Amino acid sequence: MRSIQLQIGTTWLFYAILVNLGDAVADEVGLPFDRISLEMLYRSLYHFTYAYDKGLIIDPVAYFAAPENQDLAVVKCLRHSLSLKNNLTCHSLFSILLNRHE
Repeated sequence: MRSIQLQIGTTWLFYAILVNLGDAVADEVGLPFDRISLEMLYRSLYHFTYAYDKGLIIDPVAYFAAPENQDLAVVKCLRHSLSLKNNLTCHSLFSILLNRHE
């Protein structure tokens, strides 16, 4: 039982650190926090540790906010919803999609 509590505690600690890093990156690039992908930030930590081991960079916030590292996709792309563009309701959008497949 103690090992499960330890695992849950470390998971929450890691998540808190990841959220804190995401918030710092959002502040650095001047975007709201919800535009930062925590999943991609987590996956990009590998690239940061590689650069850190080579002595290329020491600050993770600067690394993720750098323009040359935008291919890591830490910042989410803006998506325009079809229903918002055409003022469609979910029901009418669903009907249109169903009619395409008939």
